[in-house]
Amino acid sequence: MTHTFLFEPAIWMASGTFWRGDGEPMEAQGRIDITHRDPCWLLAGTLKVLGSPPVEFVHAYCIEPPSRPGATMKWTSENATLGKLHGTYSVVGTCIICVFHCHDSKYHGAEHFEQLDTNSYRSAGVLFLEDRALSSWQMTWRRQQQ
Repeated sequence: MTHTFLFEPAIWMASGTFWRGDGEPMEAQGRIDITHRDPCWLLAGTLKVLGSPPVEFVHAYCIEPPSRPGATMKWTSENATLGKLHGTYSVVGTCIICVFHCHDSKYHGAEHFEQLDTNSYRSAGVLFLEDRALSSWQMTWRRQQQ
């Protein structure tokens, strides 16, 4: 199966669970818009955590398109809370693995996307501050028909 997430412009919607550092689970909803432009692919998204009160995380990445099939894709993002993030996406079989860090702080993390079919992925991720997990999440993503 050829990967569609990241590799094709699309809108992806998600639902799942977000866990705070203390392990409390909360319902979460996500949206990612992927646009291919020169010189980078744009990923703009939100993650809404339906706690009390609700919290929304907003992110925008500039992803370097792969230079050849199977190449790692670097990305950068500015985040008001975390600072300037740097990361990579790597394709490993049916999975896309993302690792990221912030040069100016001790934030780092990872996210794993497993392709279920052409229009669906399951993801799981974690955000650390030094060696302490601040949050984690598990989502099911579905590509929207346009």
